[in-house]
This record gives sequence, C-alpha cells and structure tokens, in this order.
Amino acid sequence: MEFTGFTQHDFDTFHVEGLEERMEAIQQRIQPKFKALGEVLTHDLSAMVGSEMFLHIAKHARRTVNPPKDTWLAIAGNKRGYKQHPHFQVGLFDDHLFIWLAFIYELPNKTSIAKNLLKNIKTIEKSIPSEFVVSLDHMKKESASVADTKLKQALIRFRDVKKAEFLIGRHIDSNDPILQDGAQLTEFVKDTFETLVPIYRLAFS
Repeated sequence: MEFTGFTQHDFDTFHVEGLEERMEAIQQRIQPKFKALGEVLTHDLSAMVGSEMFLHIAKHARRTVNPPKDTWLAIAGNKRGYKQHPHFQVGLFDDHLFIWLAFIYELPNKTSIAKNLLKNIKTIEKSIPSEFVVSLDHMKKESASVADTKLKQALIRFRDVKKAEFLIGRHIDSNDPILQDGAQLTEFVKDTFETLVPIYRLAFS
C-alpha cells in the first residue's frame, strides 16, 4: 500500500463511541496507513541511526473500557517492544498529528539517560529549532514550544520523578494541507527525525 496521508475521516475516528467500535475504526482507517508510512520511516531511521530499527503499531491491548484518545506507530531499536527504550513516534489525536522522540516513564534506565541529556543540554538547545515542541506526558495533548520550555528543568524532572517523561518533536494541526499529501508528509517526518537523531544518540552516550 502506498502511503497517501491522513484525512479528516482519520481524525474523526476519535469521536467514534464505544471501545470496540473505535478500535475497529482505528484498525480499518489508520493502522494500514501506519504500516505503509512506518515501513518507509523504519528503513530510513535505520540508516540515520546506523543500526537496525523495528516498527511497532500500538495495539491498545490493555484497554477494557475506555476507547483510546490517540493512536500511534513507534520505531525502536528493539524488535520485541518499544516502551522500555527511547523510540520515535508518529500518531494522531483528534485534532493534531504528533511526531516525537519519546522517553517515557517505562524506561528502566531513565536516570542515566536523563544525566546524559543534561550533560549535553547546550548542544541540544542549539540543535533544536524553536518551532519544535516538548511534552512531559505522552497521555496528554498539551505541549509547549521549545522556545517556551526550560529544557534543563524538564530534564531534571524527567531524571528525578518516577512517572516523569520527556518527548520532543513536532505537531501538525489536523487541518494542515500537508497531512493529505503522503509524499510531502513523509519527507516532513523524516526531516523531523533527522533533527532528533543526534539527541537519540546522546541518550546512549
């Protein structure tokens, strides 16, 4: 399948009532697009990172009552899972697409990763464009621009608070025309990942 982008119909998935009904809509509308986009991105990220990366598509398997408010693909250096590893994400809420380098609370070595990032904070601050955004909780829609975020404090919190997270990347509003152009959107995501790969590497330094 060729990746053709995302439409309003895809974003409307998150207004479908009921867990089973929404999951069926996610599986039919969004996951085939994630697979097509993810295969291209995984190949390119493997080249950027210099080691094999693996595609994971969120299954939402733990949900028994509440339908998911968002869904995503993740690309990580581990074949079996991604949550316990730094990983790249592309996903949708009902009003925007997100592109993240994600360090979430399930990382077993988040303290050492945070220390590595703090040690290189000046390099990170210089390398990230001001229009990029930061989130401290992958469950929430809210994010703040890099220009308005005190990155050092965010990373200290990530280091010291057990449930704290650190995600950095870009958001695209659901009505942005780029979303409906598969080729253009793919290049935009690749460009974002290329900017974030040096931070991914610093996490392991």
